[in-house]
Amino acid sequence: MSDSLVALEPRLRSLLPADLYAAAWVDPSPAMLRQVFEHLRTLLRVLQDYMPRHLLEAPPRPGYIRHAWHEDTLMFTDLAGFTALVEANAVAGTAGAQVLLKVLNDYFATMIEIVGKGSGNLLEFTGDAMLIQFPADQRGGDVARAIRAGLRMQRAMARFGTVSQLVGTPALGMRIGIHQGRFLVTDVGTPRRMEHVLLGNAVQLTKSAESMGLVGRVCVTEAAQRSVQALFRWEAGQPGYALVIDDLDAEALGEYDLLIGKRRPPSPLLLDQSSAGLMETITEVVARAEPLASYIPPPILHLLVENAANRAVPPDFPQPTVMFVNLIGLPESVDQAQPAEENAIVQSFSQAFALINAAVEARGGILKKVTYHIRGSDMTIYFGVPNAHTDDNRRAASAALAIRDVVGRLVTPVVAGRRVEVSYRIGIACGTAFAAEIGEPRGRREFNVLGDTVNTAARLMNHAEVGQILLAGGAFEAVQSQFHCEPLGRAILKGKSQLVPVYELLSMR
Repeated sequence: MSDSLVALEPRLRSLLPADLYAAAWVDPSPAMLRQVFEHLRTLLRVLQDYMPRHLLEAPPRPGYIRHAWHEDTLMFTDLAGFTALVEANAVAGTAGAQVLLKVLNDYFATMIEIVGKGSGNLLEFTGDAMLIQFPADQRGGDVARAIRAGLRMQRAMARFGTVSQLVGTPALGMRIGIHQGRFLVTDVGTPRRMEHVLLGNAVQLTKSAESMGLVGRVCVTEAAQRSVQALFRWEAGQPGYALVIDDLDAEALGEYDLLIGKRRPPSPLLLDQSSAGLMETITEVVARAEPLASYIPPPILHLLVENAANRAVPPDFPQPTVMFVNLIGLPESVDQAQPAEENAIVQSFSQAFALINAAVEARGGILKKVTYHIRGSDMTIYFGVPNAHTDDNRRAASAALAIRDVVGRLVTPVVAGRRVEVSYRIGIACGTAFAAEIGEPRGRREFNVLGDTVNTAARLMNHAEVGQILLAGGAFEAVQSQFHCEPLGRAILKGKSQLVPVYELLSMR
């Protein structure tokens, strides 16, 4: 056993599939080390596909907190009709999952290609939604590029108007919101688990533009509209927003708005196939993969590692418990902060993320990502995906109470002469969902969980008062013997045709 392999072994544990790890340890021959290299090179490409472009251009250091202001155009999209598609195909099991995956990935591949041709950078998937950045250029053309990309995307939705599937033919539609403004981009967390986050009112205004828009249209905030007023025709939307009129012919709209940008980092090359040369190259690949791997929750990273050879995670219909946490106060405070106060805000947000993630992981859950809300930031959390337990509802309820304690103990910074007040709202639901890698099958993609259960948890969070933890009926029934809960009657939740029984989680018994 070479000293270099012994030294590298702790770093390989999470990056190699179980069978290859054992085989390489038992037989560290050049032939076996070549297999290790090939796997790591494939895994590196998979991890790169999971990351927004700018993270690849400036790789982070795990555990190192950094932040920078950007003043670009943001686009938020939301897909209407997909939840009905999930429900229609869930009864078909594996065959239904494959149908859903094909439809969804066809949609995302189409939209991602259009975004790329408009020089957009896909920051993240949020369920069946996308957050996209159009970097500013010297001519100030980022708003116009985003609008033209949005019009192309809406035109491309014609092919998804009626989706061929196993059960029924619901139509898919899309809302698009665009805003241009200043926002803070930061990397937070610990070496074990990092997260890339956007903070500031500009992100919330982009989300609002999507919410205030219409299916099939591109909705723009008035602040963004002013810089391109003469380039497009407009229709009045909700107060503070305008809808773009798509009356451009194909030549005027065009297909490309490309800026000169950096390409994906080149794949590692194996030039020296001696044992020493192989170990040197493997060490270099590990050093490139580790920073990216820190942005993936460990159970999902394990899925990617074990399925790297196939470059795909099989879709499934699990029965997860889904939690949404709305963290209010810190994300909004960056807009009022002086430069000397920004670092304290980012440090406080990083502490909140790290401690909430620890509370979730300690109970077998996954904090999938920090995403964006009209107020504050949302944290999407899963229990039962990809690893199911018989008591995932109990684990989720216990985690919610722990998160309540984390937020209550959080030491917040002073901004503009006042200490930032941090609060939360939490929603929890359980039931069938659709879990799969969504996006381009050989390009930008992420593992995600979608469907009515996810939507219900999000709607419960929105329905909650500040400081409340709300459960849907199924989650309450699973935990009522172990936790004190108060019935709040039946509530009207967005997207639900029937009233939903709602309960407030108070404490453990």
